Amino acid sequence: MSTFTSTTKQINVKDQAKLAQQASKKLALLSEKEKNEALLTIADILEKESEYILKENQKDLDNGEDKGFSEALMDRLRLTEKRVKEFADGLREVVELHDPVGEILSDWTLDNGLKVEQVRVPLGVIGMIYEARPNVTVDATGLALKSGNAIVLKGGSNAIHSNSAIVSVIHKALATTKIPETAVQFIASTDREAASQLFTMKEHIDVLIPRGGGALIKTVVENATVPVLETGVGNCHVYVDQFADVEKALRIMENAKTDRPAVCNAAETFIFHEAWLLKNAGKVQELFEKHGIEVHGDEKAAELLPDVIPANEKDWAEEYLSLAVAVKVVSSVEEAVSHIERYGTKHSEAIVTENAENAVTFLNSVDAAAVYHNASTRFTDGSALGFGAEIGISTQKLHARGPMGLPALTTIKYRMTGDGQIR
Repeated sequence: MSTFTSTTKQINVKDQAKLAQQASKKLALLSEKEKNEALLTIADILEKESEYILKENQKDLDNGEDKGFSEALMDRLRLTEKRVKEFADGLREVVELHDPVGEILSDWTLDNGLKVEQVRVPLGVIGMIYEARPNVTVDATGLALKSGNAIVLKGGSNAIHSNSAIVSVIHKALATTKIPETAVQFIASTDREAASQLFTMKEHIDVLIPRGGGALIKTVVENATVPVLETGVGNCHVYVDQFADVEKALRIMENAKTDRPAVCNAAETFIFHEAWLLKNAGKVQELFEKHGIEVHGDEKAAELLPDVIPANEKDWAEEYLSLAVAVKVVSSVEEAVSHIERYGTKHSEAIVTENAENAVTFLNSVDAAAVYHNASTRFTDGSALGFGAEIGISTQKLHARGPMGLPALTTIKYRMTGDGQIR
């Protein structure tokens, strides 16, 4: 397949934002059927052009090898035929979801006969700033278009070839649909200044969503004048209580840490009640050895487990994104909650216990977007929770929190119908 040339690559960021804003006006008026047909077309063509996408992805992987990227970063960056099919199927899942646009959330009639409706409407133009994962390009585009929003994408320089290829395929698909190609803008420049320009374009960008590491998110939050839907890093904890079922705890720990260590909902710290660990240290060690997990622990952990690296303050706050884990030993559920309160990132936190009172204490006390009782933190994911592809996981408390699906990409409008009423 020949390389596509995006219609927006040769213009500046401000003009791209203007084009997206113009397209958003048309997009907001399209029917659910028209939007769904466009998403299905994108999904089909992404699969058909997978060879081209993988060829371009290999350029990014080769660059990563040359620059010595970590295994976790390479995993985030790497595409395979299976992964291309997965993000195409993710678009098909979004098609099956209820379109929130136009939904009447509430309605009432005033004493004077004025009818009031609270209706969901698109946000308008979404600015998406993200790192490594090329699948975000597809997920974010699909959710934005389904919810009637245009999108301006700014991926990391380490995935520039992959993202450029994916967007060029999306543009090819949109050319045959009701959705304007200009509804999806991709900032091809790898200059940091290009991203910074998005931060202050309040007249054209309605919301910014940063998705990536802590440094990226902090930069956007601290420098943007455009409203930010803040996603957060995932320093997630699993607390194994004194009354935890042994096999259940080991299964949850294994899944939360080793299923995909490089994702934000993987566990980074295991907190053990000292009485439970005293009885089950051998089985915990077997689990760690099975997967080659590097353990950074406190003094009590070092007493009960071999080869523990003394943990420092950085370890308790670390998002390892690898087969490394911090281990904290406590004497109560309250102490576990206190540790999470100090070092957690308000993402996903779990307790494993058969004691209902301790479970309720944990679930009610921990301040996080997602809290779990006897389940893995890996379920904090839009697809796993039935939202389809997610645009990010919000750890803030305004507008949206947790995995952000279609409703999170809408706002409300009050629509009033009268018969000549005046005030």
